[in-house]
Amino acid sequence: MTPSAVLRHGLQILAPLCLVLTTYLYLYPVFLGCAFPLPPPPGHDAPLGHRPDPTNSISSSAFRATVQQHLSSDPATATSHAPFRLLALGDPQLEGDSSIPNYGMNPFWHLSWAFKHATFQTQSYSFRYRIKQIAHDLVDFALDDIPNALESLRKRLDLFGNDYYLAHIYHRLHWWTKPTHVTVLGDLLGSQWVTDEEFERRSWRYWNRSFRGGERVPDDIASPPASEYELAGRLGIEDDNAAAWRRRLINIAGNHDVGYAGDLSPARMERFERVFGKAAYELRFELPLINATSNATVYDAETNPDSDRLVPELRLVIINNMNLDMPAIHQELQDESYAFLNSAINTASAVEFKGHFTILMTHIPLYKDEGICVDPPFFDFFDESEGGGIKEQNQLSLDASKGFLEGIYGLSGNPSAPGHGMGRRGLILNGHDHEGCDTWHYINQTLPEGEEEGSSPQWRTARWTDAIKPIPSANASGDGPDKPTRIVGAPGVPGVREVTVRSMMGEFGGNAGLLSAWFDEESWEWRYEFVTCALGRQYFWWFVHIIDFILIVALVLFAGLRAAIVTVGAESADRWPAWSVRYVQSWRDWGLEMEQKAREIAARFRPADNGALQNGSTVKVAKPNGLEIVKEMNGLGEEKVDSRKTPTVEGHEAMPGMQQTPHHNGGKI
Repeated sequence: MTPSAVLRHGLQILAPLCLVLTTYLYLYPVFLGCAFPLPPPPGHDAPLGHRPDPTNSISSSAFRATVQQHLSSDPATATSHAPFRLLALGDPQLEGDSSIPNYGMNPFWHLSWAFKHATFQTQSYSFRYRIKQIAHDLVDFALDDIPNALESLRKRLDLFGNDYYLAHIYHRLHWWTKPTHVTVLGDLLGSQWVTDEEFERRSWRYWNRSFRGGERVPDDIASPPASEYELAGRLGIEDDNAAAWRRRLINIAGNHDVGYAGDLSPARMERFERVFGKAAYELRFELPLINATSNATVYDAETNPDSDRLVPELRLVIINNMNLDMPAIHQELQDESYAFLNSAINTASAVEFKGHFTILMTHIPLYKDEGICVDPPFFDFFDESEGGGIKEQNQLSLDASKGFLEGIYGLSGNPSAPGHGMGRRGLILNGHDHEGCDTWHYINQTLPEGEEEGSSPQWRTARWTDAIKPIPSANASGDGPDKPTRIVGAPGVPGVREVTVRSMMGEFGGNAGLLSAWFDEESWEWRYEFVTCALGRQYFWWFVHIIDFILIVALVLFAGLRAAIVTVGAESADRWPAWSVRYVQSWRDWGLEMEQKAREIAARFRPADNGALQNGSTVKVAKPNGLEIVKEMNGLGEEKVDSRKTPTVEGHEAMPGMQQTPHHNGGKI
């Protein structure tokens, strides 16, 4: 088969395969039905406005609305979408030099030392010792340097591909789902202990590869909490500000970015905030009211002082919780974090009012008992000689978690507390636990005294899927006052949902979270839904791009070969090089030789019932040109040829005892 035929047949197989796989890879959100959830139809009844177990589907109304949004340029088509759509990405963790063997070193330094020893550039006790050193270095060159150099090349290629794998997730989802805001929930980089030079290299890759086109939140917009504040934007209005927020990344500080309390330093915090934006601030987005009747019901100190309705507003609180637990090596940084937390609590709207919704974005998850999420509660500390601060933690302590639950959200186990202890509406988003987790933190005010440990109700945590399951009461009949209830939304059981977004790293399936939030004017409360969309492991991304590369190379070779055939003719161009023909022929001959040897070995061990001669048996073996040899086994098991029959010449049978002489001039045997 000629080279052009091989390439043609290969392209006939590769081209359709690449077309199918590449189309799926670059349109995977479409094929998976990924879309931001839509507000439910009027009259829908669900706990706190959440539809249980929402899933992505190409048959869902959310998917159809997203398709319509792409097909139509009319802004009116976007009215059915939630005004706030957050693309949440967790823990990209861009690795670098610390994961590359012999980074910054001579990759073949053992060979260099062997050369120095051999050329007497080093001092040695004796010539014998010098020979010993040379031999030792040559062995290390073969067993250490070469494998490490190959692994270094593989890791560099892996890091390069991983940058664009993360970019693929971000850009494909950003293009298809059209979020209004984007956040990366900490661990942007892979290590807090890298040098400043390596930090700059990884930061460049973050902004120029993985999240190319993204922008950090400007410092003048990232404001500290205040009673009087400037709005960061208005939801549901398509203007330049909305377009700017679609480009911005709300970057959260993680332990691999700035460190835990035991190694978080001012220098690490300064370089993070310089490149990725402030680590602690708040953003407020207002939803304008179109309905004049609804607008008239909003609280006003002069015209409507008895109303408990506030102008609908989303409050995004971005907080660095890396040093909320103790001990901390830099007390002044911890004081800043607690000052920010207290400021966020003091500037929140009163719990008696409705209309505001707080989304807390941080990195380390809140405390929960072991077994609820993959990561159990865990703390590790530096030695006293290193400051004794926190070296590692999976979750916040219970006391630090209460600062969010009871402080920012105003939840309480005391029904006599303001707002009956039901607190403020909101949602907690974080990362850190790469496996992800979805939970409901609650405190039961209705338990009889003494049923809880201690004198007051205790905080509990349940998986979200368990918290929204109906819990039948003793006299449940399906309707009426004793109908099955749920933990979420149960009377006297305040709580808040915490979503730990699964990592977007390839090892965890390239996951992303899609959060939709909308305002329900009937209840004057914000509602939300959260779904996920996962690309899959990075191996598929690599496989598709590798076969695409092979296809491109094959196309170039085929086009060049066809051009050469037209120029110099098929006989000169469309043939294999002589060396390749010899190489293939040598392998073919070797294969035939091995096949012949295998047959000979098999013939030696052929079973008796497959044609082997037994004692006293006779068999005729037919040969070409009518030759026939009679074989039999004697009594000793030895083979002998019957001399009474001999081969014939030119079709005549020789007489017994006569010797037949072949004719060479025209005769044939």
